[in-house]
Amino acid sequence: MSGQMQSNTIAPVPASQNTLDEPVHTTILRDLKIIGIKLGHVILPRGKGVQALKDWDLWGPLLLCLTLAIMLSQGAPEEQSALVFAIVFVVVWVGAAIVTINAQLLGGTISFFQSVCVLGYCIFPLTLASIVTFILSHAIHGITFTFIKGGVVLGGFVWSTLSSIGFIRGLVPPARRALAVYPVLLFYLIISFVILAE
Repeated sequence: MSGQMQSNTIAPVPASQNTLDEPVHTTILRDLKIIGIKLGHVILPRGKGVQALKDWDLWGPLLLCLTLAIMLSQGAPEEQSALVFAIVFVVVWVGAAIVTINAQLLGGTISFFQSVCVLGYCIFPLTLASIVTFILSHAIHGITFTFIKGGVVLGGFVWSTLSSIGFIRGLVPPARRALAVYPVLLFYLIISFVILAE
């Protein structure tokens, strides 16, 4: 038996891209910087935001979801705090999955994880609203707090919805945009209701 074996060699990864040898704090700082950049695109949506969020990650949405769940569970009665945490966590992730599947069925050009990433990052205004209302709940009481809480949550709902619609709208065929935007509106409305009910 004779013959030649050709080996398919893979070119080594440049040292600048090899992250296995870098310190953990460098990796964490780099990931936090990327999360900050993506949050910047949600805070002030602009044209480059869609391109930035095409490089999806789930660290930012996970941190935002955990923050939202923790803030709402802290405001709940002691015996219900674990239930509130679980409900918020499930509503965010299952809701994002349902909205994503809907967009894909409507002919969207976005991958599953890209859509979950966009919806997760766009939850930032509602997470911020939950933090503000948690802090205000210790300083203001009564009907005044109810109106302030309603206004803060309404602002977070509008901000979240407009940010995500700006991303989702461009990824679904024009004839089906309303069908893709409606579930996004419901998704953030349900999360807003959970914040208000807390």
